[in-house]
Amino acid sequence: MERILFKKIFIETKIKNSAKAKEIINKFPNSEIHIIQRYDDIFGKVRKPYLEKRENLNLYIAEKRGTIVKEAPNAYGLDGAKHYYFINSYNCIYECEYCYLQGFFNSPDIVLFVNWDDIEKSIIDTAKENLGCWFHAGEFSDSLALSNLTGELDKYYKIFSQIPHAKLELRTKSINIKSALRNTPLDNIFYSFSISTDSSTKKVDHKTPSLKHRLSAIKNLLKNGHQVGLHLDPIIWTSNWSDEYLSLIRTMSKEFDLQSVSYISLGVVRFTDDVFYQFKKNYPDSIIFEGELSKSFDNKIRYPKALRFKMLNHVKMILGDHGATPDSIYYCME
Repeated sequence: MERILFKKIFIETKIKNSAKAKEIINKFPNSEIHIIQRYDDIFGKVRKPYLEKRENLNLYIAEKRGTIVKEAPNAYGLDGAKHYYFINSYNCIYECEYCYLQGFFNSPDIVLFVNWDDIEKSIIDTAKENLGCWFHAGEFSDSLALSNLTGELDKYYKIFSQIPHAKLELRTKSINIKSALRNTPLDNIFYSFSISTDSSTKKVDHKTPSLKHRLSAIKNLLKNGHQVGLHLDPIIWTSNWSDEYLSLIRTMSKEFDLQSVSYISLGVVRFTDDVFYQFKKNYPDSIIFEGELSKSFDNKIRYPKALRFKMLNHVKMILGDHGATPDSIYYCME
């Protein structure tokens, strides 16, 4: 697990004596412990600047109330099935310049929901009503970065072994795969890695594992029989984006057979108004500003249609030239 220190840990009274809460607390002996009634009495009540996560990050251990499983937006995943995401945590230890979390919550602090019996029931009930559906973890966090802390991977294997007709996608930029490799692969659990060019990874994916290490993790998972997906998303325009993606895909194809990847999504950088406002404040010198950005068909700010489809189609062509199955590639949020 990537090393991280929380200045303060807030724990809800109802779960302070749970085994999982105690296990997490014991891993951070130098953190201040505060017992609270409900996490949302404090979390996000006063705006905490996003970039404070660099020096002052707190942790909340809480119970998820209300709706746990929610239907994903259109074009979120592969066509032909219903897609859902479930909420087991908020916020991420990484700092990617385009991340929508900077304009979503009032705080960058981490929230971990540990009422796994409720989460499990919600997933299984939804799967029974929607045969062949997909579930996605990592909508509000990274699916693997804190998995050693939460122990959630073992829970996923338990849940999805009971519902083999449903599929789980774990979206991540982490290389924290030890727990994955300890589990026997399941055909319906997919490790889905976000991949950018080496240049973009270094310039905008702050605190994340390097491209080299991500590709090594993918290779290791595939070698051990696990299902893997790729998200070349967001594709960021630069003056030499075409050459950079050719180099990226050549490198990937040397590390592993692109035909062995279950699916590949392609998408360009995009923002809602709120996120774009925060992005401009947080990263005024970002390379993302090198590309032309404007309001799109869904009110998101992204490249003009002609440019983004030129980029998407070109990257898809390069993938095909290097062995990827065309039917495995889809455009995300288009």
